Amino acid sequence: MVLHGARIMRPWAGGARTPMPRLALTMLVVLSAAAAGTTSCADAVPPSERAYVHLMPRTRWPAASTSVLTGSASDVIAEGMAQKLLAFAPAVVVANANRPADLATAATRAEQAHAPLLLTSARSGAGAGSTPAAGAEAGTGARTAAETASGPESGPESEQTGGTATPVSVVLRAEISALHPRAVLAVGMARNELSARMPGIRVVTDPAMLPAIGAPAPLRHVVILVHRGDSSPATIAASATARMAGAQVVTVRGFDPRADPAAIAALAAAGPTHVLAIGAGFGPVDRLASRVAVAVTGVQLPGGGQIVFPMHRVVALYGHPGAAALGALGQQNLHASIVRAREAAAPYRALSSVPVVPAMEIIATVAQGAPGKNRSYSYASTVASLRPWVKRATAAGMYVVLDLQPGRANLLSQAKRYEQLLKLPNVGLALDPEWKLQPGQLPLHQIGSVGITEVNSVISWLADLTGHYHLPQKLLVLHQFRLSMIRGERRLDVRHDDLAIVIHMDGQGSPTVKQQTWEAITKAAPRGVFFGWKNFYAKDHPMLSPPQTMVRTP
Repeated sequence: MVLHGARIMRPWAGGARTPMPRLALTMLVVLSAAAAGTTSCADAVPPSERAYVHLMPRTRWPAASTSVLTGSASDVIAEGMAQKLLAFAPAVVVANANRPADLATAATRAEQAHAPLLLTSARSGAGAGSTPAAGAEAGTGARTAAETASGPESGPESEQTGGTATPVSVVLRAEISALHPRAVLAVGMARNELSARMPGIRVVTDPAMLPAIGAPAPLRHVVILVHRGDSSPATIAASATARMAGAQVVTVRGFDPRADPAAIAALAAAGPTHVLAIGAGFGPVDRLASRVAVAVTGVQLPGGGQIVFPMHRVVALYGHPGAAALGALGQQNLHASIVRAREAAAPYRALSSVPVVPAMEIIATVAQGAPGKNRSYSYASTVASLRPWVKRATAAGMYVVLDLQPGRANLLSQAKRYEQLLKLPNVGLALDPEWKLQPGQLPLHQIGSVGITEVNSVISWLADLTGHYHLPQKLLVLHQFRLSMIRGERRLDVRHDDLAIVIHMDGQGSPTVKQQTWEAITKAAPRGVFFGWKNFYAKDHPMLSPPQTMVRTP
């Protein structure tokens, strides 16, 4: 089969101020809705001195950590943030999670007063990352429990303060007590709601009555991740507490920081040792930790970000350097190949809703008629011979895919030959089952095939390599034009967050035949993969134009 192809991989206040002590974040802990306030070592400090001392952390925390703060109620999220960052707070601000205007005011007051913001139980506002329906149920239950605990509201004091009756939960009172404040600012609430339940703590409704507290030193290596656009009470309160504690709040488009170039830049600049994400959408914790480890490197793919698809569209020129018969990439020298690959990608930019990345797919191991020294019927290019092509393509802002035509060789063994190149952030891998031979078979005598176990072994190894070196998501291409080429395809391992797997329609011929092949390939593919389309310059009759190619779905 003569390959002359361009490939399209398609995604679908005055006075002395008191310093504020902090706690490090916990390691790999998901805080559930059942979390409650905890006691502090402030108990060992005389009450008259608590506003003037730094408190030791509750325990010894690891040097680096990632955690997710989640729950089914806004007050749990807000209180969880205070628990994570603070061992003690001279002042606390409390607001009603169900009153947006009061909440916005309270967030401002908290940051101005250098005080954490806690919330009453939400009637219907759920915690960050939960569904509206689930939030409504959780909020209603929390309110019922709180009303039972707090008792009836006193009308006269409500009128005096201008506040309204709001339930105060046992959890909230416990968290306030755990922080050992000298004063609590109630925003939009009657003062006696809190003071009746917390004797010895002064409750005020005027910010001027709070003790003057100095701003804490910045937590330079603590980052809080927040889903961009999340305006839930939980996130507003938790973010306000984080900022007043000196942590950096980074907003993320979606829940994967690798998919947001701005978030990647912010994380790389911050160099955090502790990362706390607000909302269940960021979890599970081990996956988030891996994603953050990639993001903090700051290394981005051509076109931006650290996710291949659906953030980009890759248009690749295919072939083997110096071998014109093996594809368009080998019909000119290195410099001219870079120019040609850019020219091939250019027409697709106006047709694509995402950045178009020019690329080279280099046949690294070439199936051959002679057995060779290792009797594999596959010639393996040296890393040294491929490195100049990879280096120049990288400098030109391109992606590179190393293609394997294994013959009788094992695909994993061949892939490992190019580990040094695959450690680079913009180098991916392609497997070509057409040229995978069984014992006794020869190239060009039949269409080859590969078992899914061998394919999955490559997937596992490549994912481990990518994760170990904290690399951006890596592209893995599987060429296919017959369903028999990948035996057991439904068992393809698509679980790895570090890989973007593409099943690539590699057929040639008339548009009608190619479309039939495309429909068969896409229908048979397992969920969780992306798709690619190949145009042959010489073997397609006629070759589709960019607009004609781009109408293919998915």
